[in-house]
Amino acid sequence: MNLNDYFEQTDGMGILSTTDKHGNVDCAIYAAPHIISEETVAFIMRPRVSYYNVQQNPKAAYMFVEKGAGYKGKRLYLQKVSEEADIEKINALRKHPAEGEDAQKSRLVYFKVIGARPLVGDNDD
Repeated sequence: MNLNDYFEQTDGMGILSTTDKHGNVDCAIYAAPHIISEETVAFIMRPRVSYYNVQQNPKAAYMFVEKGAGYKGKRLYLQKVSEEADIEKINALRKHPAEGEDAQKSRLVYFKVIGARPLVGDNDD
C-alpha cells in the first residue's frame, strides 16, 4: 500500500519528533502528513518548537500509531527540503479552518522521505 492510500484509509495519531541544533529533542502531536509523492510529504506547521527545530536541523521522524488494538502503524524518517507560506494553498489543505495570527504565520513544510518502517520491528516497508 502506498503512503497516500495508507494515510487516507487509516485512522490514528501521529507524533513528529525534531531536534534543535544542540540535539534537544521535541515531540508534538501532528495530523497525518499531506502526501505529495511517495518520496515527499508535507506538514502544516505553526511557528512553534517543531517548526523552529527544523529550521536548525532538517532531520525529523514521524510516528503514526493506528487506532485500535495492538501496535500497528508507520515510522517515517524525514529531511526538510523546502517550505512555502502561501496561506491560500495551506488553507485548502486544512480539514478545519484555522484562525488567528498564529494560523496566518503557518508554513507548508516539505520533507523528503528518507526511510519508512512499520511501527514495531526492523523490517523495511
